[in-house]
Formats: sequence, C-alpha cells, structure tokens
Amino acid sequence: MGPAPISTTFLLASLLAVALLETAAAYVGARMQLPRLWLVTGARTAQILVVIILSVVQADGLQTLGLDRRTLRSGFRKGLVWSAGFAAAAGLLFMGLFMAGLDPFTLVRSPLPQGTVQRVLFFLVGGIVAPVAEEIVFRGLIFGYLRRWGVPAAVLISTVLFAALHLPAVPITQIVGGLVFAVAYHTGRSLMVPIVIHVLGNLAIFTLSLSWLR
Repeated sequence: MGPAPISTTFLLASLLAVALLETAAAYVGARMQLPRLWLVTGARTAQILVVIILSVVQADGLQTLGLDRRTLRSGFRKGLVWSAGFAAAAGLLFMGLFMAGLDPFTLVRSPLPQGTVQRVLFFLVGGIVAPVAEEIVFRGLIFGYLRRWGVPAAVLISTVLFAALHLPAVPITQIVGGLVFAVAYHTGRSLMVPIVIHVLGNLAIFTLSLSWLR
C-alpha cells in the first residue's frame, strides 16, 4: 500500500504551521539572543510534531505522509540499500575528482561548531532531527501532493524548493540529494526510505568534516 492522497487543505495547513514555527523561532532568537543551534532544534522538532498531529486530525493518519507502520521496516531496509548504492557512486566520483587533481571534499565539507557539546547537538539535530523534518515537508507533503500532476514534475519542483532552502550557498549536494530522495520515496513507497538515506548521508558528511578538522 502506498501513501494516501494529500488534500490541498492538509498541505496548506501543514505548510502554514511549518512557516509560523520557523518565523517564531527567528523572532525568539532575535529577542532573546539564543544560540541558533538550539532554535533549530526546537523549530524542527515542533514542525515534525505539528505535521504528524495534523496528519492524524485532518488526513488519513501517518500513511498520508508515507509513514504507514506496515511499510516502515521494509522502507528502512530499502533505505540502507539505497544508501549503500549512493555511497558507492559518491566514492567513484570522489576517486575521479582526486585523479583529476581536484579536492572532492570541498563539495561536501560542512562547518562544525566549536566544543564537544555543541558538536554532539549538531550531529543529533543536523544528522537526525532536521533530515526527518525536511523529508516530511519536502517529500511527504510537497512531493506527495505534486505527484497528482506527474512524478517528473513532482521530483523537479520538490527538488528546486529543497535546494532553495539551502541558499545562498551553491546547493549541489542538495540538488543531487533532492532528486535521489524523491525517486527513492516514489519507488520505495515509504517515506522511511529517503529518511534513512538523508540521515546516513548527513552523518557521513559531518563525520568526514570532523575528520578533516583533525
């Protein structure tokens, strides 16, 4: 069983809630001078919870987001397979760039905060919480809704929006990732597939960045 259709009302209500929480986090951060990492933690966690609640209240439950409990285990396994393939492809690309005299790590290197506690929180939020929130919004909601106009259009538009979120940096990894996540979700028929790929991909990038600092 695939994800249930997403209604316009559910989509708009969810996106409005996500936008309001993002705005509230920015406002609180400006007024109280709180560390950005803590604000992101609170905002992403709240966004996940609100969209899940709305899916239960306004839609057909978590299966609307592609999180049907009957497909979670198989989705997790498929995510691991996709991740292995993605890692192999990235490894070949990196090898080719090295042989061409280029530094491939400049494409994926991520700035890490100072201090052990901040880095642990960064890995937790950037490696797990944020990817889950982004997959729920961009693949579960946006891609799931746009699929009614065809998979190619849904893949393209959701990827463009996902990459735009990461501007002004050149979002090369986000463009590639967005395409992979959308296709993996569509073929795997479970949001758990891109969630696993996204989480493992982010954690791998952060780990490489940590090794580079040493």
